[in-house]
Amino acid sequence: MKIQIAGPGCPNCQKTERNVIDACAALDLAADISHVTNIADILDLGVMRTPAVVIDGEVVISGRVPTVSELKNMLVKRV
Repeated sequence: MKIQIAGPGCPNCQKTERNVIDACAALDLAADISHVTNIADILDLGVMRTPAVVIDGEVVISGRVPTVSELKNMLVKRV
């Protein structure tokens, strides 16, 4: 599973990345997690508002910081 956090590196983007890492750790999920900070690359992903979470090429959250619980629920459904 490939998970991308899209955002310029603001505190909300950093919190989103931390929550993604924590959710994967709680589920013992080995995912390829990366943070996309380049604006052109963010737009190429189809993201219009940051922070955003992209799982396997699909924008699943945009414009807000998801909770660890919310991310865990999303990830369980995709495994």
